[in-house]
Amino acid sequence: MHRFSADIVARARRIKVLLLDVDGVLTDGTIFLDNNGLEAKAFNIKDGLGLTLLKRYGVPSGIITGRDSHVVTRRAEELGMEILVQGCPDKLAAVRKIAAANGWSLEQVAYVGDDLIDLPLLLQAGLAVTVADGVAEVRQRVHHVTAAPGGRGAVREVCELILMAQGRWATALAQYC
Repeated sequence: MHRFSADIVARARRIKVLLLDVDGVLTDGTIFLDNNGLEAKAFNIKDGLGLTLLKRYGVPSGIITGRDSHVVTRRAEELGMEILVQGCPDKLAAVRKIAAANGWSLEQVAYVGDDLIDLPLLLQAGLAVTVADGVAEVRQRVHHVTAAPGGRGAVREVCELILMAQGRWATALAQYC
């Protein structure tokens, strides 16, 4: 765990759920719209495996996003994500309700966001993370900034951090060695 400060490790050890923004976090922020109005996004497969491993070791994940997208619904279903909130202008209020319903404190919530709309939630989350290419105002206010940019493995880094901090990474890795 030499890559992370003691504070980050302690925060990650307490995490009960990982919540994510989509555009700019699970994707690089690019949205493709065709002439028929159909939307496409590109997701990183390494992020997907990280989220699958996290779930396997007892940490659920979910999406809290300001936009509505069928593509996001499909990706969340593919990954077996337990939480999906779309079209959400007040992410902090949504997460407070989710946390209360599950018996979690905000200190037990990790959130990864990249832009100003994410700040209210990031400022309250137990582990606030942004991606390498998150906006400066967000990078200055979070607990951790990933090495990878959004849509390029940043979520995988956060999944590994949580698994390492909670003593589960070696077991997860052993299944593949």
